[in-house]
Amino acid sequence: MAGSTPPGRAAVRPDLEQLFRAAYPRVVAVAARVLGSRTEAEDVAQEVFLTFGRSSVPGGQAVGWLCVAAAHTALNHLRSGRRRASREEAAGGGDPVYPDVADTVVTLDERRRVRAALARLPRKQAVALVLRHSGLSYAEVAAALDLSPASVGTTVRRAESALREELNRHASSD
Repeated sequence: MAGSTPPGRAAVRPDLEQLFRAAYPRVVAVAARVLGSRTEAEDVAQEVFLTFGRSSVPGGQAVGWLCVAAAHTALNHLRSGRRRASREEAAGGGDPVYPDVADTVVTLDERRRVRAALARLPRKQAVALVLRHSGLSYAEVAAALDLSPASVGTTVRRAESALREELNRHASSD
């Protein structure tokens, strides 16, 4: 295309570095809460900040936008199963010695079940739940999801209830 900017050369926001420094830990925390892996969460954060760097999101909405984008991107990775398959393959070799292997296996299995159930929830519920449990305030979740602050609690409670139902439904089929 004549006159287009080559990939990777798009105009970058002047506030990107400042917002990156301020929001990166929170963005990684949101993604890690969904994925259960800091390394994968850092990959998600990189994707999110690359997209954000080319966006026109107002600076005042940046942190909320970044957290929602992190939750959506992490859920997409979780739902795709590609990364999960890689982790399971990687876990197959060179198992470290655990003080109590049974407890570790149960914990890992419970986390896998919760992540799988989270991936089956309606996206808005899953994102609200992840954002709230990642430490965002009701006001921040409301701004990020374009909800009224009063409805955040209801949305989160419904998401928690739906998550419990998903866990119970799939526990009986396991």
